[in-house]
Amino acid sequence: ELSKLGLGNETVVQLRTLELPVDYREAKRRVTGIWEDHQPQLVVHVGMDTAAKAIILEQSGKNQGYRDADIRGFWPEGGVCLPGSPDVLESGVCMKAVCKRVAVEGVDVIFSRDAGRYVCDYTYYLSLHHGKGCAALIHVPPLSRGLPASLLGRALRVIIQEMLEDVGKPKRKAQFEENSTMVLPAKGN
Repeated sequence: ELSKLGLGNETVVQLRTLELPVDYREAKRRVTGIWEDHQPQLVVHVGMDTAAKAIILEQSGKNQGYRDADIRGFWPEGGVCLPGSPDVLESGVCMKAVCKRVAVEGVDVIFSRDAGRYVCDYTYYLSLHHGKGCAALIHVPPLSRGLPASLLGRALRVIIQEMLEDVGKPKRKAQFEENSTMVLPAKGN
């Protein structure tokens, strides 16, 4: 849905979708590849939280406490994302400020400092580590009659526009990916 909408006339971006499976090892491989291959300015991960009743802007990723198995029955050894790394990494995007500035009719947007110690949080921590804080995580509720794809797409558009405002608008042509979404400088600019 966000790919159809774009991010508006003032933000020059190309939209792509990269869907990650609920798999720690695959998430690690792909997130590492995104940062090494593309060197994005900002990565915005979008993960579904089946218990969520609102869109949740996550401020920090945690390094430890991953005890639940992924879809393949695997979890990180010792429940740790990156051994020897800090316990918590914070996003360079001030999610609390973004949350205060965002208003989308029919959708509640809230702020959180606990992304839940599962594959979304694991992915977020990896991205924060590789991107030196230039990452964000948005947890979304499942689609429903009250939250159809069209409304969720509009809400994500507004939220990501605010995130870009928070970190400064890209001055170069960029690429945007959703569900491990990122803004990348275009080659040659």
